[in-house]
Order: sequence, then C-alpha cells, then structure tokens
Amino acid sequence: MARRGVNAPVKPMSDAFAGAPLANAAAWDAYVAAHPDATPFHTRAWCEAITKATGHHGHLVTARDAHGALTGLVPLHHVRSPLFGQALVGSGFAVDGGLLADDAAVADTLATGAADLARALGVPSVELRGGPLPAGEGWRCEGDVYAGFTRDLAADDEAELLAVPRKQRAEVRKALAGDLSVTAGRDAAERRDHYRIYATSVRNLGTPVFPKALFDAVLDAFGEDADILTVRADGRPVASVLSLYWRGTVMPYWGGGTAAARGLRANELMYFALMGHARARGCTRFDFGRSKLGTGPFAYKKNWGFEPRPLTYARWLAPGEAPRDTNPNSAKYRLQVDLWKKLPLWAANRIGPMIARGLG
Repeated sequence: MARRGVNAPVKPMSDAFAGAPLANAAAWDAYVAAHPDATPFHTRAWCEAITKATGHHGHLVTARDAHGALTGLVPLHHVRSPLFGQALVGSGFAVDGGLLADDAAVADTLATGAADLARALGVPSVELRGGPLPAGEGWRCEGDVYAGFTRDLAADDEAELLAVPRKQRAEVRKALAGDLSVTAGRDAAERRDHYRIYATSVRNLGTPVFPKALFDAVLDAFGEDADILTVRADGRPVASVLSLYWRGTVMPYWGGGTAAARGLRANELMYFALMGHARARGCTRFDFGRSKLGTGPFAYKKNWGFEPRPLTYARWLAPGEAPRDTNPNSAKYRLQVDLWKKLPLWAANRIGPMIARGLG
C-alpha cells in the first residue's frame, strides 16, 4: 500500500524509548494516525505503557525517504526472561501490529533493520505479530497457531441477538433474564475488581497473571479509548473485561470470570453487554481477539457466530537459535500448568507477575 512511494527507503534507523522523550515522537504519532493499517499496538501510547509497566526497553525502527519523512516503522520491545529467553517483540504484549509501511519495499527495509538491531543487541530472535510478512534471510512465517475473530456489530440489541447462533442465543437470553448487573468505568474500584477477577481466571487456567501495573498503564495511556466492563451478582464482581476502542472497533482484550461465572452465564452477559456499550460509543465492529486453534476459547467464539481468520506471524532467528516457547499448552509446561492451578491465589498473584512479564 503506497501512499508517497516516490522515494526509495533509506537505511532504517532505531531510537530507544525507555521513559525519555523521543526526538521523533510527534512524527511517530502522526504516521500511525494517518496510516489505514495501523493498530493500537503501533501507537506510542501502547508502547510507552508497556515499557513503563514492565521495564522492557523499547526500540522504534523507522524508515524515511530522501526528504526525511517517515515511510514506515515497527516498535519493538526487548523482552528478557530467565525462563523464556529473550526476543525483540513487535510490540510487547500485543496480538497484532508488526511492520507498518508505505509499501512492500519499505516493509522489507524495516524487517532488515529489526534483524540488524537484534544482532547488534545480541538478541537471538525477532517476533512480529501481524502486518506484512518479511521474506528475507532468517525470517519464517507461522500460520497454524492462532486465529482472529471479528465481525460487524448489529444495529441494536435485538438484531445483535438474532446475529448469534440459536444455541448460544439461548444462553444469552438466560443471562439477560438472570439477576445480574453491569457496570463500566475506569476508576480505582473497577480496576481493583477487574484485576481480582482476571487474576483468578488465569490462575484457574494454570497461567501466571500479568502485573497490575500493566493494566493501569494501558488504561492511563489510552484515556477514554479504554475502559472496564464488569458483571456483578448481588453486587459481587464475577466477570470483567478491559477493552480498547480503536477506529470504530471495540477490542475486549483482557477478560475473565470467576468459577461462579459459568453457572451464572456471566460471560455471556459480559460480551453481549459490551456489544451494546460499544455501539452506544459509536463502534461498528467487534474484535473478539485471537485464540489458539483447537482450544475452548476458539470454539466459544465460533459459537457466537464469529468466523475464524487464520493469523500468520513472522519470526527471525539468528543462525543456530531455536524459537522461544511461550505457549502454555506446550507439553514442556504441562506439569507447571497443573501445579499452578493449585496455588493459593495470593501466591499466584505474588509470583505470577514476575514470570508473566517475560512472556511479552
């Protein structure tokens, strides 16, 4: 997708962001704002929030034309973990992003720059999630792990119900008839309740929870373009989701429920209520996020009437290096996952963030 395309890209450059102001911050903001393929994970708001919350240093690789104007960029976080190893991840804790460029030639330039940066830093791999796929030396594509789920929102609640397949629609109707309430906001109480629910949910799945500072940093960075929706039973929070709003699309990003949520059908109410909440905000699309093929979340999203779209990611590896394994479904971590499910919540919440920050 060429927008200027009159000048060949020059050698890529990189600029670190770790809390200090960037010389090209305004140009970064403007380029992302103008690019039709940009995602929230390309934004300076996201990238600086990740660095602030996790300490992972960021590097912005850019390409410019002969006049010095930006023609492409890719933000990378240097994720380091004693357990999972290290990588340059574009961008950290994101499910999309990757190379953002005026055209294929610029994208190749950025990919070369990312690999060169990894070599200079002694990092064995670069991981890109979304965007154009590089085909240079050392790069390989992986398209058999994740699928994304996105569709248009309906005109109103009744039309939204009819858009849901019959079996799942019946579950939503039962949830709507139940004695549940919904709140939405960004204040300290919503943040506290969301983190408690999310931490419980991921502990029950056998995975470590992200640090609370990560959620706070993203909410603070995105302002009114992020919020929390929580379902409550008798005033007690049982399901909650933190969502991003981007160019008319709502993206439920970090969500979960307690053990009681399933019987109460709180998750069904949560996502249906979020559709209405997003519609009231002017959104027209619902991005249900990504799920691993063959998993329960993958089947759950299909039950809502969302068609899976295969996601292809790209990875660069230095010669002789093996890719990081951060998949909790991997046989390598089966014992650890089973043990983690048995941890008291207080212990999981204390230890988990130190592990999860290395996932990136």
